[in-house]
Amino acid sequence: MYVDINKPTLFLFTDASVDPQTKVGYGAYLLLGEFEIEAPLSKLKVRVKRFECTTSSKLELETFLWALQKLPTKNSKVVVYTDCQNIINLKDREEKIKKNHYMTRRGTLIKNHKLYEKFYELTDLYECDFIKVKGHKRSEDKDEIDKYFTLVDRAAREALRK
Repeated sequence: MYVDINKPTLFLFTDASVDPQTKVGYGAYLLLGEFEIEAPLSKLKVRVKRFECTTSSKLELETFLWALQKLPTKNSKVVVYTDCQNIINLKDREEKIKKNHYMTRRGTLIKNHKLYEKFYELTDLYECDFIKVKGHKRSEDKDEIDKYFTLVDRAAREALRK
């Protein structure tokens, strides 16, 4: 396997929680460098941000884009961990979505098209690998990745409750 020492790997965990009645939600992310992956969970810093006029799908995208814009360098490989199936599938759908000019079969713009445009613009700047995380596992079934993901999941849900 070829490893590019000039392209560090970053590990990005994102999750979000929204109140459908108020359309207010909180996104959370945790960014770890290659050497931070060994740090104790209690020492890690999860970032949280409030979003308004949002939905669950929109908030997951908004959170991911916010986190990606905070990365320290464009010269990175980014391994993204999310439980959002839409984010996982977006790269595979890029060619078709762009070919159709962000339009539905009925000729209307797809929902969240501006966020999709931004997603493609930003993910083209990085070498991104997307990994689906199954959220809300029982503690005894969690591996290390699940424990990191739980931090962002909990941070988003706690911020929403306050």
